[in-house]
Amino acid sequence: MGRQRPDTEAITESIDSGVAELVPDLGGRNSWTLRVNGTPQSHVDLDDPTYLEFEYVRRLGHIVDLTAPSRVLHLGGGALTLARYVADLLPRASQQVAEIDAGLIAFIRRELPPPARVRITTGDARAVLVKARPGSFDLIVSDCFAGARTPAHLTSVEYVRQASSALADDGIYAANIGDGNGLQFARAQCATVRAVFEHVCVLAEPGVFRGRRFGNFVILASHTGLPMQQLTRATAGDPFPGRVEHGTGLTKFIGGAPVTTDATATLSPAPPSGLWGT
Repeated sequence: MGRQRPDTEAITESIDSGVAELVPDLGGRNSWTLRVNGTPQSHVDLDDPTYLEFEYVRRLGHIVDLTAPSRVLHLGGGALTLARYVADLLPRASQQVAEIDAGLIAFIRRELPPPARVRITTGDARAVLVKARPGSFDLIVSDCFAGARTPAHLTSVEYVRQASSALADDGIYAANIGDGNGLQFARAQCATVRAVFEHVCVLAEPGVFRGRRFGNFVILASHTGLPMQQLTRATAGDPFPGRVEHGTGLTKFIGGAPVTTDATATLSPAPPSGLWGT
């Protein structure tokens, strides 16, 4: 049945990649924040799976709302926040989650059991994409972190091409990344995704776009088009208002950033020390 209400203390577990904690919400919600090695990874509200606490997950939620995908692949699991959201809004949708940390999967299954229609497998994101049949998914969400950083092999144009192959013709690719001062990584990731897809946009909080603070960028891409007007309105009207760059605005943001390949890929930048009070 899972937990019916938060305890007053965190639940700690050793997992393959270190230490996971489920920290209860002491503000009255029946919710938990997953932290892995001190980094917040997910927030789950057990009573209301449509409640999305983290701003970047809200951005991903907008594209789910606007496109209603029936086949979703989540690369990176965490506490399965977005998978729970999709399951609640679109109960007939089929979902697959690929999470490389088997210990984390076991921990979340035990403490915060996922919806029945969410299939969870252990494996590296690229290995899962290699095995996927062409055209298998309407939405692929790449939200993979080793601690607070995206692994290098999940940032290259070769990786994005593998995701493209697994998408339906009108499918959408979504990636969550972190960057801060200078934004070289975020610019290069946008260039990399645009080297594969014709229609690309990037969403972030205005201060993050200006490099004033470290934060999340959500990149969305499709071969056939994105619901730009609706997405822009939803992002601007969010409790965490954001900006959407596409077209000439995206070109200006990318500047001269090069496309990332397997040969040039690196880990995403580390967040500033103490960003999450650890």
